[in-house]
Amino acid sequence: MATSIVAWVFAIPLLGVTNGLRTFTPMMVLCWYSYCGATELDGTWAAWTGQLPVALLFTALALGEYVGDKTPWIPNRTSGPSLAARLAMGGLVGAMAATSMYGSAVEGALLGAAGALVGTFGGFMLRRDAVAWLGCADWPVAVVEDALALSAAALAMHVVTG
Repeated sequence: MATSIVAWVFAIPLLGVTNGLRTFTPMMVLCWYSYCGATELDGTWAAWTGQLPVALLFTALALGEYVGDKTPWIPNRTSGPSLAARLAMGGLVGAMAATSMYGSAVEGALLGAAGALVGTFGGFMLRRDAVAWLGCADWPVAVVEDALALSAAALAMHVVTG
């Protein structure tokens, strides 16, 4: 029971927060967990996440995002299309995590999207301030943010899968 409560109030919003940091990282992690059989998504609307081509696709998208994030021509995460993508992916990953715990996909989507909103703006401000405080280029801070997003998504999925 306590694990389930922690998953709902901590892990699903954390997945959303990681969506705010990196759009495709939480989906990549969820797909690998699903492919390895760690989630309870077989026979649900989200069973497609357990297919190897899907896991590889989201891995490629996440790696592309890691590279693209370091370039100056990529728009801010708070711009309209980028924000919409982060909210949508946060909601989708939250719904999938909730489904894997036999919970309400709608509630999971709301928690995931809310976390994505916090992660988007919080991550933007923290990264901006860290670059200013450290007096360094943006890319080293972005690499740390990549590692943080990947680690947080893995932690959240570990809690979700119990």
